[in-house]
Amino acid sequence: MTTQSEKIFGIHAVESALSRAPQNILQVFLQKGRQDKTLTQLEHLAQQMGISLQRMDKRKMDDWVKGNHQGIIAEVKVHDATLNENQLLSLVEQQANILILVLDGVTDPHNLGACLRTADAAGVAALVVPKDRSAQLTPVARKVACGAAETVPVVKVTNLARFLSQLKQSGVWVIGTAGEASSNIYQTRFQGPTALVMGAEGSGLRRLTREHCDELIHIPMAGSVSSLNVSVATGICLFEINRQRSAN
Repeated sequence: MTTQSEKIFGIHAVESALSRAPQNILQVFLQKGRQDKTLTQLEHLAQQMGISLQRMDKRKMDDWVKGNHQGIIAEVKVHDATLNENQLLSLVEQQANILILVLDGVTDPHNLGACLRTADAAGVAALVVPKDRSAQLTPVARKVACGAAETVPVVKVTNLARFLSQLKQSGVWVIGTAGEASSNIYQTRFQGPTALVMGAEGSGLRRLTREHCDELIHIPMAGSVSSLNVSVATGICLFEINRQRSAN
């Protein structure tokens, strides 16, 4: 578990932090001259908790964050769950029915955060991403993850194809998703240690990543759209895996 400080912003995000983990809030910044009932309530709540408050110009707050801060920013301590490659491989040896999520080329922090949130709900042991061509755990990703960055380790690997080979050697069945795959998720039996590999929306899995999968599957589509957002597709696949496992 690593600790660092970052700025979160927006009424919902700061309100959530005040209610869930006020001990992690270092300071709250409020926009000068802005009169808002909800902001006033949050100000009073922070004061009651003994949290330092500071008024700031809107222009400086705009420069601090990318997004609509709604007149409130909080500096908080974040505790990210972390594992390295070797620690995850050791975890594979310890958990008989481990479930791992792998994201290949997902560069949107919103999607990373949403996938983390879904992974937490589905009981995923770790989320694996390549060190390059991948979204980072930015404040935006953490905001979307709603706390899942503190519970689901994000494992950054130097060479994704090589790491998939190591997972396979450790007995993990590696299943990738591809629109042109002949089998769909409902025809596939998910048993034993499993790594689900999801590609970026549009470009999908890279060639080397595909080649290191044991099996490729697709989600059947009944409408006119050709693909789903990666976080939505991830949720469908993870919960189909859980459905099958709970039925056994």
